[in-house]
Amino acid sequence: MNTFQERVNALRAHHEELLARKNEPVEWGNGIYEKWKNPILTAEHTPLEWRYDFCEKDNPYLMQRIMMNATLNSGAIKWGDKYVLVVRVEGADRKSFFAVAESPNGVDNFRFWDEPITMPDDVVPATNVYDMRLTKHEDGWIYGVFCAERHDDTQPGNLSAATATAGIARTKDLRTWERLPDLKTKSQQRNVVLHPEFVDGKYAFYTRPQDGFIDTGSGGGIGWALVDDITHAEIKEEKIINARHYHTITEVKNGEGPHPIKTAKGWLHLAHGVRGTADGLRYVLYMYMTALDDPTRVIAQPGGFFLVPEKDEYLGDVMNVAFANGWIADEDGKVFIYYASADTRMHVATSTIDRLVDYCMNTPEDGLRTAASVATIKKLIAKNKAL
Repeated sequence: MNTFQERVNALRAHHEELLARKNEPVEWGNGIYEKWKNPILTAEHTPLEWRYDFCEKDNPYLMQRIMMNATLNSGAIKWGDKYVLVVRVEGADRKSFFAVAESPNGVDNFRFWDEPITMPDDVVPATNVYDMRLTKHEDGWIYGVFCAERHDDTQPGNLSAATATAGIARTKDLRTWERLPDLKTKSQQRNVVLHPEFVDGKYAFYTRPQDGFIDTGSGGGIGWALVDDITHAEIKEEKIINARHYHTITEVKNGEGPHPIKTAKGWLHLAHGVRGTADGLRYVLYMYMTALDDPTRVIAQPGGFFLVPEKDEYLGDVMNVAFANGWIADEDGKVFIYYASADTRMHVATSTIDRLVDYCMNTPEDGLRTAASVATIKKLIAKNKAL
């Protein structure tokens, strides 16, 4: 039998092989973006020191003492020359926490920092926190806006009853975080994103008002609201800027992903849409654009989905889900889109600002009826026949 140290050495070598694995783009995509072959982060990418007790006396069988279940729904930011994700890591105990992973090139060799983030509590501690959107704001701070989940104590006998608020924290180095009071709103909020610029001298938020923890109910889509003081943020009025529609990818609900990217032709938005199927809810990603002079005015919205789970991406803890709350736009125009599949693992797709703007501006909108869809297809056929 191998000695304890030999088993440890073999374990570390196996882990290093996973971390150092090169990634490559998938051939024959859709021309809009390239998906990359390998997941960039999985539960197995988490540091061994988080999972194993390497004291032979205390752990002679070299067991995982703390198991990890998933890495998903990561905020993203360019930090110096590194591509950095603030990852939602979920343990075997179903508690999520935030941890930072960085890559030298944005597509592989992601490695976690030594320790997870210690996120301070709000006045009322949250049971679970997850899905951080990162915004480098013009006020000089990096903000993390995330979901803070607590049990709904108005239903003491229902252990599945929960409430959701938008937690807010800020940092200058991604290591030490200052927790601000949770966003105050009239409804529950699970998908809130901070706009990177002041609007009329105020902080601007993309919201998703909903009646319950899961159900949007009367919530009409992606909202917009202005806040005077982010250190005591309260939304008193919000308006819907990207509405849900019957028999579309946003029929059940929709929500903003990462904060939008500013381009010469408008703000590029990445969002998720949800519809019901016989197999449960289907989460897909879609895009839209808003005007530079008015971020609430939609100027383009391609019909249908932008990105969906494919092949192995379909399988995992929550099937048929693609979700994104982080992307990075490099100075050369390249865009790294970080998305999770099946609430289990992280992936990357790459595109460019020019391609994404072209996609938004020149893809037909959803006509909301079969007849309109057929007419749009026949128009394209006729154009191609005339060439």
